[in-house]
Amino acid sequence: MSLLKQIEKDIKKTIENLGYEIDKTSLTISNRKDLGQFQCNDAFVLAKNYNKPSRDIALEISDNLSKNANYENVNIAGAGFINISLSDSFLTSYMRELEIDLNKEINKHEKKKIIIDYGGANVAKALHVGHLRAANIGEALKRLSKTLGYEMIGDTHLGDQGRQSGMCILEIKQRYPDLPYFDLNFKGEYPSISPVTGEELESIYPIANKKAKESEEYLEEVRKITGELQNGNKGYEALWNHIKDTSIKEIRKIYDELNTDFELWEGETDSYPYIPEMLELFKEKNLIYESDGAIIMDVKEDSDEKEIPPLILKTSKEAYTYQTTDLATIYGRMKRFNPNGIWYVVDIRQSLHFNQVFRAAKKSGMIPADFDIQHYGFGTMNDKDGKPLKTRDGGNMRLIDLLDLVKKETYKRLNPSITDEKEKKEIANTLAVSAIKYADLIPNRTTDYVFDFTKFSDLEGKTAPYLIYSTIRMKSLLNKALNESIGPITKINNDTDRDVLLMLLELGLTLEKSFQAKSLNEITDYIYKLTNTYNKFYSENKILINEDNEQKASWLGLTKLVYNTNLKLLDILGIKVPEKM
Repeated sequence: MSLLKQIEKDIKKTIENLGYEIDKTSLTISNRKDLGQFQCNDAFVLAKNYNKPSRDIALEISDNLSKNANYENVNIAGAGFINISLSDSFLTSYMRELEIDLNKEINKHEKKKIIIDYGGANVAKALHVGHLRAANIGEALKRLSKTLGYEMIGDTHLGDQGRQSGMCILEIKQRYPDLPYFDLNFKGEYPSISPVTGEELESIYPIANKKAKESEEYLEEVRKITGELQNGNKGYEALWNHIKDTSIKEIRKIYDELNTDFELWEGETDSYPYIPEMLELFKEKNLIYESDGAIIMDVKEDSDEKEIPPLILKTSKEAYTYQTTDLATIYGRMKRFNPNGIWYVVDIRQSLHFNQVFRAAKKSGMIPADFDIQHYGFGTMNDKDGKPLKTRDGGNMRLIDLLDLVKKETYKRLNPSITDEKEKKEIANTLAVSAIKYADLIPNRTTDYVFDFTKFSDLEGKTAPYLIYSTIRMKSLLNKALNESIGPITKINNDTDRDVLLMLLELGLTLEKSFQAKSLNEITDYIYKLTNTYNKFYSENKILINEDNEQKASWLGLTKLVYNTNLKLLDILGIKVPEKM
């Protein structure tokens, strides 16, 4: 249990001993350090409940808290704001506990099993910058939730069905019409090797997409092939599996480079076995009907202020829609994993789609009415013109191209003393990924933001390279002190020391705020503030040459604690720390 939670328990017990009842206490970090380190506003709640002056109640509480040796300078401001500061002995005692186990500062939640869906790569296309935020935010939310005690199952949920599959198959069919996949009379084994390379695949979809836009006849053939694929055409299935396998190898490489990992590498086609059973359930409950040859399900509610369109589960061309496969995916996940919740980290512009799907899932009884199913949408990464990042010809910028641009920036900034070219490139690559991830997580999840290649690669300011450089310097200091005593933290020399220790007390609160908001900006802000506060301490103190051995050991213990905190937070953000830079 974090120290702030312990103090809240103390305050609650004090209030109850005074004869009052309160559901929970509210302890916040004070923005008036001249009055106290923390502020409690419970007197206002009690004043309302007991019809007494808030300042009188605050005096009762503060008088009793003052008797506790752990607190000092307990005072009242205004109509009943209670200000509290911790005694140095209490603060250093708790820090010694954190030196043994940093997890003590992390408030664990009741264990729940959550499936988090945050990939969404389309196997027919190269990953582009639009896939970046889903990967970064989803991975960090998964790691944060695990840290707080949840069991998390990440699913990349590949886009491996739909019109793009029909486009790829048709384009290959037109190029290589004699392949056995297109022979309805073929009875043998289909080839084990893909007829197209990964490089060919990169051009196949864009060409097919252009043709589909220009020719209704071509588009109609795409629709036909898509429907036949979904309904069991063996040749098309075999060819599409080749395309998927080839594409997924390339997708895995980029996700690995982004330090993004998935427990499940499944896609929309994995939902196909559940579709007939799911549709039968809908039919039994009289939830679906036919309209112009399509299968429809209404999800509107009487309380709707704007029209919510019905779901189209099967088109008149016998093709399943994304809504169908998303629902069947939920159906399958419930049967296989029995989770407590499913979270989707997907572009905020998909809100209507998920609203429809979630309503259908609850209406059909596939999930309970109070099931934790959420769409955590995110804004876009934009260029300096405020529009989503594009290539010079106006197309979506490939993710690999963005990585290359930032790698060049980070390479320029490395220490010239690193002469090994291979090592230098590896460090630049690590820093590039870190710079992109941290910049992507700084804004609130729902906010659009401008990505500046130069700014976010800088060693100064609120950037990953700055944080990593500072963390490496902490490690270097600790390595130089291998023959010294590192800790325990026993002495507080001045306000700068104390500020670092007090910042460490905000770790648990920060993680909880970030979790509740499902946004990582709380963590990116906190680690930057903590690192800045430590760097001020570092610049003011000659740690290794201090002649007071107890003070030196205490300072080194403080350094190690900040270093370990930074490593934990950077790991939650999915950021790796190289040995040097």
